[in-house]
Amino acid sequence: MDVPLPHLDRPFDYLVPDTLDADARPGVRVKVRFAGQLVDGWLLERVAESAHPKLAYLEKVVSPVPVLAPEVAELARAVADRYAGSLADVLRLAVPPRHARVEKDVTATDAAGADADATPPAAADPPVPASADAADPATPAAAAGPARPATPASAEAAGPATPATVPVHAGPDDAAPVDPRGWRDYPAGPALLRALTAGRAPRAVWSALPGEDWADRYADAVAATVAGGRGAVVVVADARDLDRLDAALTAVLGPGRHACLSAAAGPARRYRAFLAARRGDVPVVIGTRAAMFAPVERLGLVAVWDDGDDLHAEPRAPYPHAREVLLTRAQLGGTAALVGGYARTAEAQLLVETGWAREVVADRATVRARMPAIAPTGDDPHLARDPGAASARLPSLAWTTARDALRADLPVLVQVPRRGYLPSVACAECRAPARCPHCAGPLGLPSADGVPACRWCGRVAAAYACPECGGRRLRASVTGARRTAEELGRAFPGVPVRTSGREEVLAAVPAGAGLVIATPGAEPVAEGGYGAVLLLDSWALLTRADLRAGEETLRRWLAAAALARPGSAGGRVVVVADGALAPVQALLRWDSAWFATRELAERRELGFPPAVRMASVTGVADAVADLLAGTRLPDGAEVLGPVPADEGRERMLVRVPRARAAALAGALHAAAGQRSARKAADPVRLQIDPLSLF
Repeated sequence: MDVPLPHLDRPFDYLVPDTLDADARPGVRVKVRFAGQLVDGWLLERVAESAHPKLAYLEKVVSPVPVLAPEVAELARAVADRYAGSLADVLRLAVPPRHARVEKDVTATDAAGADADATPPAAADPPVPASADAADPATPAAAAGPARPATPASAEAAGPATPATVPVHAGPDDAAPVDPRGWRDYPAGPALLRALTAGRAPRAVWSALPGEDWADRYADAVAATVAGGRGAVVVVADARDLDRLDAALTAVLGPGRHACLSAAAGPARRYRAFLAARRGDVPVVIGTRAAMFAPVERLGLVAVWDDGDDLHAEPRAPYPHAREVLLTRAQLGGTAALVGGYARTAEAQLLVETGWAREVVADRATVRARMPAIAPTGDDPHLARDPGAASARLPSLAWTTARDALRADLPVLVQVPRRGYLPSVACAECRAPARCPHCAGPLGLPSADGVPACRWCGRVAAAYACPECGGRRLRASVTGARRTAEELGRAFPGVPVRTSGREEVLAAVPAGAGLVIATPGAEPVAEGGYGAVLLLDSWALLTRADLRAGEETLRRWLAAAALARPGSAGGRVVVVADGALAPVQALLRWDSAWFATRELAERRELGFPPAVRMASVTGVADAVADLLAGTRLPDGAEVLGPVPADEGRERMLVRVPRARAAALAGALHAAAGQRSARKAADPVRLQIDPLSLF
């Protein structure tokens, strides 16, 4: 039932009346009577008998379309168990809300097609049975994982057979090899494509080269999977990445061969794409995290790009991460898995070190040939030439690098961590941070002639006076993208300056476009690559109170530096930071695997995820204590805290070895069920391996 109470997280038996017998198929939406109310639910299974002597009847079949695939139902149960959540919460994420008009159009098309099929043709060739799908386990592949047993197409799929516009191969032996193209730059790349075409299940962690067109490489992997008669699911972080992948797949597979699932598409388009995937009309589904549960027949590949992006983390209960959902899906279904990015997360490195996946990387000579020339501004040689570089926001090295690129008529990318004008200000006299007198939120300036306003409650503080010294003048604490554009416009008069951020994202930059100021994740692609990339305000990224501060900083730097031209073509990157820092060293060598190995080793030593499994319990103090008191924690569990959280709440952390992860999740879910059964008033938020621990 679609009820988010933990103590009701189990199937319930109902009788099916004769009037609903034809429509009541596994996977349909239904309505049932429960506790005197009519509630929504999912029909999971039809059985002949029940152990319960007295049962109520189904009230209604909301729609005869079975939108919940058996494989997705199994996955949703596994995800709910892994994150100490309820199946109902996961199913809300897995199946989009019903759109009656779209469903009516689809069923009407089915009816018209059935009428046309019922009319016998004048002459027809005898049907040719499809051969069984059997992979050749003897075919070698350097990147291949364990062999996957052949599985027939799902008999539960609704709708007509796959249209003739989507060719389905009889088996891997009939598949033509896919041109490895850019995968040749990686020694294990061609073997990865061969394994996908042959119907096996390789598991790979891919470190992309600088300047790599990652969308084309993913399109090649998907094409190899489709050539082997199987489907694929690819998840990206945002709409910009989705548009790139959409164009790449259209070029490789042709139009109409894949569906895009994104919450930003709107209810009608999203539900239509979902039905196309559920009915087997398309073999490939791509999208943002909304696509991680997409139903695909004969699934052969799950892939995620840039798994370190926090947009992959679902903000709704039970807070699953797209990477973990896809890896769980690969484990349950024996499918191939591809985790790629310019940077490598500690979680991806753990997959490599445990042998669950193999890394696909280029040799060092290829990396050096493809990467731009990268230099820091805080090491001793540069400080000797420019003593002010240690405190300057735009040291002389960064300024001259940008000037030389502009003189060569090459675009320059400037990455700044914060959007806006001055997102944080302080008292000009005592340097105390300026806070809102109403909610204590940070004050910021929206423009040069604007008045200070709170970034939390939005109240204007026109008559602000510092509570420490009484001063009324303000100075910048953090400089945003628009203020940076203003400063660089004065430093390079006559040069066009563009900004790219959440408010306005540039799709592409032509050659000779001048200066482009962008926040992380909004960097547009330049034709031929940028002549220079400046990475400013590194302290704002490196000094965050976050376990993943260094990892996230390197991820953002590599994503921007990857857009520069190779060093042999004049591409240069300047990072305003001390060259001795580990993230800077990884950037200078373009070696995210080294940094991920180091990061994972440190987390093992300190006992942090992903080396261990950690749960966060957040709520008012009495509610947190009540839940933990009723939790039968597994052996070896360590309780940390409490520490203050937001809005007067507190947080407790529970840490266990990875081998006890399932026991911890089950114990927390059972304790939450006990509290909901006795109708405890104060809610408690449970999160397994949250992105933010502090």
